[in-house]
Amino acid sequence: MLLEALGSALLGLALAMAAGHRLPHRLPSRTLVLPTGVAGALFGAFVTHSALGPGHVIATLVGAVVMAVALLSLLLRPARGRARQLSPYA
Repeated sequence: MLLEALGSALLGLALAMAAGHRLPHRLPSRTLVLPTGVAGALFGAFVTHSALGPGHVIATLVGAVVMAVALLSLLLRPARGRARQLSPYA
């Protein structure tokens, strides 16, 4: 279980660093992005491990990645300079 937590934290950190490198103009400061990725991955690993039980290391890491990506996506801001297209139904 300790290796699952360490692995998920490292995956969350790697995802946050990749997102910060790839989308710096759409994310807040790195001091918020990096801990969000780690915390999301740890929470995802906790939930997945609690649901499946021990012995499902790969599934636990996949759950960690999914939760980290979901939390990092909540930090994204709309792109600047692009005109928003209005829906014809609005």
